[in-house]
Amino acid sequence: MISEKIKQMILQFQKNEITEYYIYLALARKAKGKNKQVLTQIAEDEKRHSEFWSKYSGQEIKPNRFTIIKYLIIARILGLTFTIKMMEKSEEQAEKNYASILKEVPETEAIMNEEYEHEKMLVDMIDERKIDYIGSMVLGLNDALVELTGALAGLSLALQSTRLIGMAGLITGIAASLSMASSEYLSKKSEGEQSPLVASFYTGVAYILTVLLLVGPFFFYSHFLMALGNTLVFVIFIIWFFSFFVSVVKEFDFKRTFIEMTVISLSVAAISFLIGLLARHFLGIDVG
Repeated sequence: MISEKIKQMILQFQKNEITEYYIYLALARKAKGKNKQVLTQIAEDEKRHSEFWSKYSGQEIKPNRFTIIKYLIIARILGLTFTIKMMEKSEEQAEKNYASILKEVPETEAIMNEEYEHEKMLVDMIDERKIDYIGSMVLGLNDALVELTGALAGLSLALQSTRLIGMAGLITGIAASLSMASSEYLSKKSEGEQSPLVASFYTGVAYILTVLLLVGPFFFYSHFLMALGNTLVFVIFIIWFFSFFVSVVKEFDFKRTFIEMTVISLSVAAISFLIGLLARHFLGIDVG
């Protein structure tokens, strides 16, 4: 006879598994080829796990519809690979809880083995083309953050006119994005990549979107320091979001990636701000 505490844990396991069954099933219906087969297999595993726990709970559990909708929206926006790996990360605590009930439910070990090995193997089989170009997106984003943050900081103190800073930043950013996209195309082509044009597209798009976001505040605020402050907030937000995305998809260390990108971008901004101050002082720049 299992304790009430263990029964409540089992009910939660059962709810998680049946919820994930419906998520994977929905993803499988929209997938094609190998991805469809892999997702269907994972869904069947989750359903079997839920049925296993129902033998101990003695109850039928409904899935968490909010969680299903949440992950389907994430999959639509951020892609299949990100969604599945994010779901796997959320299961880490559940796997620790599995270990805590081994004494009362020894059969849990079979479920643990599937969670650790089988499903990880299946997830690694997922083939999502756009994830192959994440390196190009990182290149475009890193370059845009460092270059444009520095340029805007320097221009802010040198010109002190939000409209002029915004216009100069926009022109500089778009020109740099075209340059980066061209460089990425030539680089991938020289390496014999199959789709250098697609890689350059991802690089250019990541760069241009970053440019628009960072330059935007200079067209909405009248004081250059207020605009620059908002730009720096956007910089930190972009770094946080992309660090999180990469840490999930590529399994990098989130904290390390976030700190590195933040320190580099803000350091360049501080140096450029100082250069702008010196340029204004020694060159006598005064925009009326």
